[in-house]
This record gives sequence, structure tokens and C-alpha cells, in this order.
Amino acid sequence: MGVDQTEPEVPVGRRVSCGGERATVRYMGPVPPTAGLWLGVEWDNPERGKHDGSHEGVRYFTCRHPKGGSFVRPVKVSFGVDYLTAVQQTYQINMEEVLSEEIFISSRKCEWAVVKERSLEDLPSVVLNCYEVNGPGTVGEIRKTTPNVQWLDLSASLLACWEDVAAITEQLDKLEGLQLSFNRLRLPSQPSAHCQAFHNLKVLALNNCELTWPQILECTPMWPQLEDLSLEKNNITELLRPEGVLQSLKCLDLSSNPLVQESLLSISGLPRLENLNLSNTGLSVIRFEGTAPGCQTAMFPALKILNLKNNNITEWCVVDELAKLPCLVKLCCHGNRLLSSDGNPKTANQMLIAKLGQLIFLDNCQIKHEERRGAELDYIKMFGEEWLKAGGPTQPCTQFTSQHPRYQKLIDKYGAPEEDELKKPEPFALKNQLLKITFVFPDDTGRKSIEKKLPASMVVQKVKGLLYRLLKIPAADLRLTYTSTKMEGTEFEIDSDLKTLQFYSIEDGDQVLVRWSTVMPM
Repeated sequence: MGVDQTEPEVPVGRRVSCGGERATVRYMGPVPPTAGLWLGVEWDNPERGKHDGSHEGVRYFTCRHPKGGSFVRPVKVSFGVDYLTAVQQTYQINMEEVLSEEIFISSRKCEWAVVKERSLEDLPSVVLNCYEVNGPGTVGEIRKTTPNVQWLDLSASLLACWEDVAAITEQLDKLEGLQLSFNRLRLPSQPSAHCQAFHNLKVLALNNCELTWPQILECTPMWPQLEDLSLEKNNITELLRPEGVLQSLKCLDLSSNPLVQESLLSISGLPRLENLNLSNTGLSVIRFEGTAPGCQTAMFPALKILNLKNNNITEWCVVDELAKLPCLVKLCCHGNRLLSSDGNPKTANQMLIAKLGQLIFLDNCQIKHEERRGAELDYIKMFGEEWLKAGGPTQPCTQFTSQHPRYQKLIDKYGAPEEDELKKPEPFALKNQLLKITFVFPDDTGRKSIEKKLPASMVVQKVKGLLYRLLKIPAADLRLTYTSTKMEGTEFEIDSDLKTLQFYSIEDGDQVLVRWSTVMPM
């Protein structure tokens, strides 16, 4: 059942804030049987809402989430302020206050205060994140007030559409960087009409804006010179080929989006793309079809830096595919499940280095000459027996060369391994597999940490059994995560009781964070 929305000047579509939360107005009018005016809003955070826009069988508006809507009184919300007001409130010095504070100071210091008051026009950057900016203000005044701004941060604003953004940026002729994260902007009806408003834009951040890839492509004609685009934590799933747009793009951040991995190659034709962030996207496979093992692909022709952290990559064939990228020199892949036969993370790192001959940085650490040499020599020895069985110096079989496409190049570089080196690698002795692990209890700040030396082959189930004996907390109630000294500030889930510590790439010196859902017995 619908509702007549004929009230004059209904602010439907406008952005508001209420109690620290952002929302979009979807309805303005009465909500019987109560008296007075109501705003029906859809919250950016659906957990803030109560319903889907219906009340007592009457639909007043619609929401994407069944609990994403609420009715609020207009007096309870803020519609924000314009850009000029926000700039003046943030940057302008109140001269009367300055003079009263500096009355006993030298005249030279008072002159400095005057200069600072008049320096709005010299500002190279303006940061108004979370400042509830809703529009440009008086026409033409931005160009007079802040003409030299090169970087502008309008994240978490109350701007409702791209036309509002363009009305601000078209007056900033020198603008090169724009931060628009945590906004909900309606798409422009004619994107190409706003080219001039972003004609000099090089860097754009649209993180956490609930955008899809088709919506991004729809907007791209507005950004003809864009070089750096950040789209972290959006609703990007299937990638489509950018036709005639984003051709100047050098850096693209797609991290923390649920990507359809089969669509990744749709962006492989971007001619200038040098830096690609695909961390936390659920990738498990990357394949460059049509390119033989050991050869270079024509895809991603300029890609130098690739971030694949915290994905689901378990197969070494993915690393062999990455070796086909002609310019790749920096790779981040921590947090995947790439394991060597001995289960040692250091051996896995050696294999990565040996398989990727052009790599200079691995997981943000520079690969030194002696480290590469050692890794490549160990790789030769590690698979030397397989190499001999596959045909050795004569002609290794196709299966071996497809699994080890760089092996023959390493033989040419260092020579074939000696006979006594061609033996199957023995597992590390137990003493070398022991990991020093510190158990910490973030939800129980009064409890001291516990340090233990555990075998890397120990399964998580037994770790929980050990913790049960120490804490008297049932193993079923324990939740474990870990942090690595190489990735400070990031927690990794330990989500399977049947996997080993090796499987999760837990290393000597790491911390395991222990939480539980029941109250400890006294």
C-alpha cells in the first residue's frame, strides 16, 4: 500500500546524520496515527534501523535491508553545512580571539596571526572528513576562497549525488586528489557532462561506498586523467572490461571485495596498470590461458606490484602463472595456504623466490642476492630427484616442466646438482620444528600471557586441549586467532581444529589470541 508524497519541497534523496549515523531521506510526511511531520530514512548501517519502510501495513518507502529503515522527526537530524562554511569553521582563525590571546606578545607575532587568517587561498589541501558537507555554498565563492587546493577529503560527508561533488570540484582547477570514502552518491545522469569538474584528477578514493563494478564503469568518463583508484570494501563481484576508460590508470585497489575470480582477466588489458591490490578477495586461482609454462603473457603488461594477501591460494601452479607476468617485481602473498612438502614456511618462501626469477620484494621484504642464490640452489636440490626421474639432462617430461617451468633455467645458471645432492629432502628434526608461541588473552586483561614451545605439526585440536588443561575452559568454547611479527596489527583466523600450526603459516615468535564464550569458573 503506497502513500501520497505531495508535500512541497520534499527533501527525498538528501543525506542526513542522526546520532552519529548517516542516512538517506526516502520519505517526508505524516505517519498516522501520530501527528506531525516525519522523515523516513534508510540508514547506511542497517543495524541502526527498525523496519523496511512499512508501518502498520502501509508502505512509505523501500529499503535494501529488511531492517534498514526508521522514522525520525526532522528536528532530530542534521542536513549538514556547505563546503565554504565547513572550511571557514575548520581553518579560519577568529581574529578577535587571536588578538586577545596575543595582546601581551610582540607585534611580530600578531602579524603572523593575520597572515595565517588570510591564508585560506594558499591552502594546498582541505580535510573535511566526517564534517557533514552537503554542497558547494554560494556560487563561485570556492574558486575565490580556496583556489589552490590540490587534495580534498570529503569522506563521510552528506553529499547526495555526483552533481553535488562536481559543483565543488569544478571550482578547484588544481585538484589532483579526492577522498570520497564512506559516501552514498547517486550516479550522474550524464557522466561525460562533468569531465571538466575532474579534468586534472589523478587520485580518487571511493572505499566503503557500496558500489558495484558496473556503477564504477558508468562513472569513469568523468575521470579522464585518473591514475590511482581505491575501491576497498565495496560490492564489487564480477569485473567487466573497461572499454575506452581507465586507460591512464596505474594503481587499482580492489581489496576486501567478493570478486568472481574468473572475471579477473577482464581488467588485464589496462595498458598502464602497475599496482594491483587483490587482498581479501577470496581468490584461489589465477590462470593465463594460452601462455605456455615459462613464457610471458601479454596480459597485465605493466604490472609491477601485486598484493594477494589473505586469500585462498593453495596451489603452486598459481605461483607459476604469476611468473608469466613480464614486469612483476613485488609480491605480497602472506596469509595464503602455500605449503612445501616439509610444511616449513621458510621452505615455502624459498620456493616462491626460486619460482619467481624477477621478484625483488616478497611480503614487503627485499630479496637479497645471497638469499636468492640460496633459495634457487635449494630448489634445485629439492626437486633434483624428480628431475632425474623425469628425464634429467636429456629432456624432462612435459609434466615436470609444467610443474617446474623455471627449473631448466636454474640448471643453466648453476649447473646440475651433484649425485649426492639428489636425495629427497628429509623432514626437519623435531627440535627445528618447535615454535615458540605466546598465548595472550585480549578479553581478560588481568591474565598473564603464557609462552609455550609446540611442534609445528601439532593440530589445533590438541592446542585447544592444552589450553583446556591450563584454563579449564572447554575446547568447544575457545576461539583462536594469531598475529604475525611480519604483519603487525592483523589477526588471522584459526578456523579448523583438524589443521596443523604449519597449515596456518604460524611461525616462531607469533602470538595466538585466545577468546572464549563462557564465563571462567571461580
